[in-house]
Amino acid sequence: MTFNAVRLDHKIIYQIVEPGSRVLDLGCGTGDLIHFLAKEKDAKVQGIELSEEAIYKCVEKGLSVFHSDIDSGLIEYPDKSFDYVILNQSMQEVKKVDFVLKEALRVGKKVIVGFPNFAFFRARLCLFFKGLAPVTLSLPYRWYNTPNLHFLSISDFKNFCAEKNIRVLETYFLGRRRLIHVLPNLLALNAIFVIQSPL
Repeated sequence: MTFNAVRLDHKIIYQIVEPGSRVLDLGCGTGDLIHFLAKEKDAKVQGIELSEEAIYKCVEKGLSVFHSDIDSGLIEYPDKSFDYVILNQSMQEVKKVDFVLKEALRVGKKVIVGFPNFAFFRARLCLFFKGLAPVTLSLPYRWYNTPNLHFLSISDFKNFCAEKNIRVLETYFLGRRRLIHVLPNLLALNAIFVIQSPL
């Protein structure tokens, strides 16, 4: 796979992660991201995933992935045992967001959080004009089959970090093919935050 064929959010995370880093991906899916990081950044990667079908695909790629529910915590991992913990497109699907983020911040020196922006203007228009639950590129599911439990915007997550005294180190706001620099809460499909525990 060429770099140009890689998903935009994976490209951004690739740029964030330092070569040779220890990386834990929570809700790693089929392992495309950590496989990419292991291959191209020589990262020492590990994943946690609930779907057995996805785990089989990870194993086919030669990845170390544990079958577990991240809502149950990361008790088996010592403090700061990873350089990066990744929650990309999985935070909005967990039941206990506050607990999972606390555990991620405990285990990782830095945490990379990526999520769909529910305040994207097309989502707003769909709800306002059609009166229907929005379906967009970053929210491709219908209301009855969505895995998403939490519907948050970029502003929501910024406020959450401020309330919890979580340090925001970097932010990236993603459109379909490029980064968004103006009015991200309105114009970005997805967001990536690099966060760290309070001092």
